[in-house]
Order: sequence, then structure tokens, then C-alpha cells
Amino acid sequence: MNNSSYAVDPEGESHHQADPDARLFFEGDPLYDAMIGDILDARKQVLLESYIFAEDVLGHRFARALTTAVARGVHVRLHVDAVGCLFEASSRFFRQLSQQGVEVRHFHRWSWRDPWRYNSRNHCKLLIIDDKVTYIGGFNIHNASSARQSGARRWRDTHVRLTNPAITREAVAIFQALWEHRKRRLPRKHPVHDGLMLVSNRSQHERSRFRSVFREAMAQAQQHIRITTPYFAPDPLTRRHMIKAARRGVRVELLLPAVSDQRLLQVLARSMYRELLDAGIHIFEYRNRVLHAKTLTVDGRWGTVGTANLDYRSFFHNLELNLVSTRNTINQTLDAQFQRDLAQSDKIQSGNLSQPSLLWRVLGRIAWGLRRWL
Repeated sequence: MNNSSYAVDPEGESHHQADPDARLFFEGDPLYDAMIGDILDARKQVLLESYIFAEDVLGHRFARALTTAVARGVHVRLHVDAVGCLFEASSRFFRQLSQQGVEVRHFHRWSWRDPWRYNSRNHCKLLIIDDKVTYIGGFNIHNASSARQSGARRWRDTHVRLTNPAITREAVAIFQALWEHRKRRLPRKHPVHDGLMLVSNRSQHERSRFRSVFREAMAQAQQHIRITTPYFAPDPLTRRHMIKAARRGVRVELLLPAVSDQRLLQVLARSMYRELLDAGIHIFEYRNRVLHAKTLTVDGRWGTVGTANLDYRSFFHNLELNLVSTRNTINQTLDAQFQRDLAQSDKIQSGNLSQPSLLWRVLGRIAWGLRRWL
């Protein structure tokens, strides 16, 4: 398949990314075509994690690609989340995949013996082909992110395809450790490979480091912080880092959805607007379609793309996986997409915020009380 470094929008415009082993995607169809092409080119193994793997047109396309790979002798493992797939795919769908040779596992099915584990979910979206290709980002496998299937209402997301061998080896180790229910031997620091670093939170120690990576990047900002997140419910320490940065003169820009698939979380985010605006943070709401991308850049020299939202669930409960980049090529591409997103967004002005109604205030309090569970 063609491994040239570019991403194509639905209108056909190509956004050049001069990076030797990283390709960013901002639309689902070019991403899914590339993923399926790589699966069909696989020679040894395909490892796939997805929070949602839907039993729809797109899910069936992936299912056919996976079973075709198995028929060629490729070892295929599929790890999906029990909650993410609960209303998206039937047991029969996954059973048929298993019968055709795909190894399928569900993360944290409901259990009366340990009901609280249901709140911890595998939110990762990870695809590894042989020892060559790794995909990481926010796209689930479902029609909602496909322009061909959902048209103008498709979700807006971000993903990255990597051909860095060291990153792929590390991604395989992360996948296999979870699959085999064992702890990985963790280095004292996250290893950096040519300006790229994988950051996961699959143990308590890693969770603490995971949060620290985000906070330290914001603490070191000098010019600007650009955050895109669909679900905004940061813990107080993370919120203080954002506010401190704004108050010392850093331009902090926060892009959130105007249209959300999680309305209660949106109520919670909006309840923080006045505090953030008063601190000098610039808030924008993306119009017209669901914003599901999770990216953050600092001064154009540091950036991250992956599965983590800026909320309690990502920082304290779910399994997440992000790519951190200190490469100008990747970070400038993320910044350029951020500017394109702002062109389709409305800026929130403090003077335009109306006094919330009693119902809105009650909903905000309910959302705050449930922030660890939303």
C-alpha cells in the first residue's frame, strides 16, 4: 500500500506532513482504508484494541479483513471493551469472528464477584501490524466516524499511523501484557524513540506518570497551550495548571464540542466556563458535528495525540494510550488542524454567559458529583 505521509479530507485536499514515519489522520474514511489495507498486507500478526467495535457496515469491513488475514495464516487478536461494545455489537458477531480463527477477548465483562471493575474500561484504540506499523488515536471502529456512512454528521477525530520500529515493539509489549494479564517491567522513565514516546496508564504507577506528563508539559509552556478534548472534567490539580499558565501570560486555548454524545459531561464542562474565562483561558465550541479528537500541543515543540480525555475517567479509571511527540513536523500539523477546527467553532465570551437556570445549576451539581463515573 502507499505509505506516503499525508492525510486527505472529505473534499480531497491533501495536507502535507513531511515526516518520515508518522502520518496523521483527521477523517475516518482515509484512516479506515489505510488500516484495512495494512491488515490485508499483514504477514505474521495483527493485534487490535478498540473501545467500540460496532456491528455495522464499517465493523463488518474490519471483520472481513481480520478473517481474511487469519485464512492466510496470520495470527489475529482482537481486544474490545465490554462497556464500549455493549449496545454496539452482539455476542453472535464476536462468536462468529472466534469461529473463523480470530482470538477475541472482552475487557472487564460484568461480574457479580467484582462489580466495581466495570467502571474501569479499556478505552485504547491500538492496531499493530507485524513488527512494522502501529496506529494510535481517538477513532473507534463504527459508522459514526465515517463520511461514507454518516455524511456531514460524521464525528471529527484524530489518529496517527507510525512506522517507527521501536514504537511498534513497545506497543506490542503493552498489548501482550494486558492480553496475558501480567504486569510489564517498567523503565524508570518513558523511553523516547526519535522524538516519539508512548505513554500508557496500565498500572497504578503508570497512572501517576501519565497524569504528570500532561501537567508537566503545561507547566513548562511559555507561549501557547492548545487543547482539544470532547469530554472536559479535569481534576483540580490539572485545572490549576491550566489557570496558572494563563495567568503567567501563556495563551491557553480550549476546544470543546458544541454537539456532544455525553450531555451530562457537557453540562459539567460548561459549569466551569466562567472560572476559566476569568483566568484568561480562551474557550471555543466546535459546531455542527461531534468532536471526539483528543490532542494537546505546547509551544509547537511538544504534542500528544491518543485516547485520553481531560477528565477523571481517563486520568483515574480507564486504560489509555497516547503518543507524545517533540517533532516539529507532527506538532505543527496538529496545530494547523487546530486552527482549521477553530474556523468551524464559536468563541465563548464571558459577557455572553447568561445566569444559569435552577435546572442547569442542579444538573451541574449532579454532574460534578458523578464526575468520576461519567
